[in-house]
Amino acid sequence: MNILICGNGQPPSLPLLHKLKHWSDKVIAADGGAFTLRDAQIKPDYIIGDMDSFNPLQDVVEAGSTLLRMGDQETNDLEKALMLSRNLQAKEVVIAGGTGYRLDHTLKNLSCMQRFNPDFEHLLLLDDYCITFVLPPEFSFRTKPGTIVSLFPLTGRVEGIHTSGLKFSLSGEALENGVRDGSSNEAVAEKVTIRHESGTLLLMLPSQWPLKL
Repeated sequence: MNILICGNGQPPSLPLLHKLKHWSDKVIAADGGAFTLRDAQIKPDYIIGDMDSFNPLQDVVEAGSTLLRMGDQETNDLEKALMLSRNLQAKEVVIAGGTGYRLDHTLKNLSCMQRFNPDFEHLLLLDDYCITFVLPPEFSFRTKPGTIVSLFPLTGRVEGIHTSGLKFSLSGEALENGVRDGSSNEAVAEKVTIRHESGTLLLMLPSQWPLKL
């Protein structure tokens, strides 16, 4: 099952949101993400969260949408939506509207990527600028030379990184927050390979990178 989760961050463009809707089997609004979907004329199958943004007493819940109010303050709305996706046995999950506006929310959502990545075959954070996902120990992809490729050590330090096909290559080295980062590297070949030995490594690619949805 493919699930689209729409958060309450910066709204994706309408073409991107409707492309994701066409790809998905179910659509989940994480609290205020319901407003983004409403503006795009997309009906969510579920609206989930603590309802501090979407107010079911004032805002219209469309027929066919299931409202799941969860007041648990130990988890944010995206975590609640990801737990629901896991319960629905989703294999592929794309999060839209999970970046922008509040930096603390964006950082929290990146943390959710690490926590929930093992629960799905693919978990992507997608906006009009970037595709972000957690890398397996070894990953290869095809792209055009000149494509910007960024690596981010989500666990603070990622060790034993080997790359091929990048302008600034790594040979068993580490990336560490505040010490050395891997942002704004560049593909110099049509095939890029990235391996790492320990830690959680995020890959960020331009949204124009060919993604099969």
